[in-house]
This record gives sequence, C-alpha cells and structure tokens, in this order.
Amino acid sequence: MKFFIDTANLEEIKQAKEMGLIDGVTTNPSLIAKEGSINFKEHIAKICQIVEGDVSVEVTALDVEGMLHQGRDFASISPNVVIKCPLTLDGLKATRILSSEGIKVNVTLCFSPAQAILAAKAGATYISPFIGRLDDISHEGMQLITDIVKIYKNYNFQTQVLAASIRHPRHVVESALAGAHVATIPFKVIKQLVKHPLTDIGLELFLADWGKFSKQANN
Repeated sequence: MKFFIDTANLEEIKQAKEMGLIDGVTTNPSLIAKEGSINFKEHIAKICQIVEGDVSVEVTALDVEGMLHQGRDFASISPNVVIKCPLTLDGLKATRILSSEGIKVNVTLCFSPAQAILAAKAGATYISPFIGRLDDISHEGMQLITDIVKIYKNYNFQTQVLAASIRHPRHVVESALAGAHVATIPFKVIKQLVKHPLTDIGLELFLADWGKFSKQANN
C-alpha cells in the first residue's frame, strides 16, 4: 500500500519524507488556500522537487475546455504531476482526453461505486473515494472502498483506489484490509499511526530496568 500525504505544506512534506513513509502527495484548492499568499505553480514545483512520487494537483474549471487547459498547464510543471478532475460529466470527458494524451488523472470527490466505474472506464489513473465525508453523514465510508476494490478486480480495471478524506488511523488500517492501493493521509494522522500506549509503557520499563542494571554495574 502506498502512502500519500494530504497537504500542500512544504514543511509537513519535508518531515514526512524524512520519515521515509510517503510515496506521493495530494493537494486540493482548500489545502493550497491554507498556505496563504503563494505563487501556485512555483509552490507545486517546490513540492515536486521534494518528492519523487505522484503529486495530485486539482483543476478548478468546471467545463471540459477549462479543465483541459488547466490540466495541460499543470502537467507541464513536472513529470510527476497528476491532474485531479471532479467526478462530473465534464470531469470524466476531460479525464478521457487527458489520459489519452499520457497525462495521469486522479478523479476526485467519488461517493459511490457507480461513479468509480465511470472513472475507471474514462481511463483514470486513480479514483479518490472520500470515506470521512461519508462517515460524517452516517454512511459507511469504508464499505465504498471495499465495493470499488471488488468491482475493479472483477473487471481487471487498472485504476488504483486511493482512499481519501482519512480522519484517523483506523481508516488507514481498514483501507489496507479492504485492498486500497493508496491512502492519502493528513500529517497529523501519519504521526498518530506510530503511537500505541503499550509501546510507550514498554519503552519506559526497558529504560527503567536498564537504569537499574547500569547503576548496579557501576557499583
């Protein structure tokens, strides 16, 4: 399972890379906006210089021609840029055309298996089901991952399932159990993955015992 970090913050990306835990980055307009007054294309270029894997960059146009213009422009920033298109009819049309031109596409804002089938047929490299947002409205977000993985296996679709809108470590584990190819994870949750109270307690005990041993050995 590949780990992407879901952020546009350069420092978070650098720290995650130093951990050796990330294979790529996903951004979106909301994450970009959090970075304040920046030059958008220069900022994306900086992200691409930090990581070697795919970096998803989302279009903001709503029509096919606008998405194609932005998609081609963003793809020119770096070879590892992946274009994020929304799961709309125009988004699917743009996905088909961009994919045919050799540009990777991540179809985003997926909330149903039917939508995921359309994205795969349009040639998407990634499909991004938003599990946390489904949980927010009392739907079972993880079931969507399970259903899409099964459907894609049934028909040997090459589109990779990218679990998105991850809110906590359990989402990551359940996505892995369901067979998602990628999980895109906020930096906060990446750090939470390593934590377990028994690890902390065990380490304290080991160090306490070592302290006792060292004290006796030096007497």
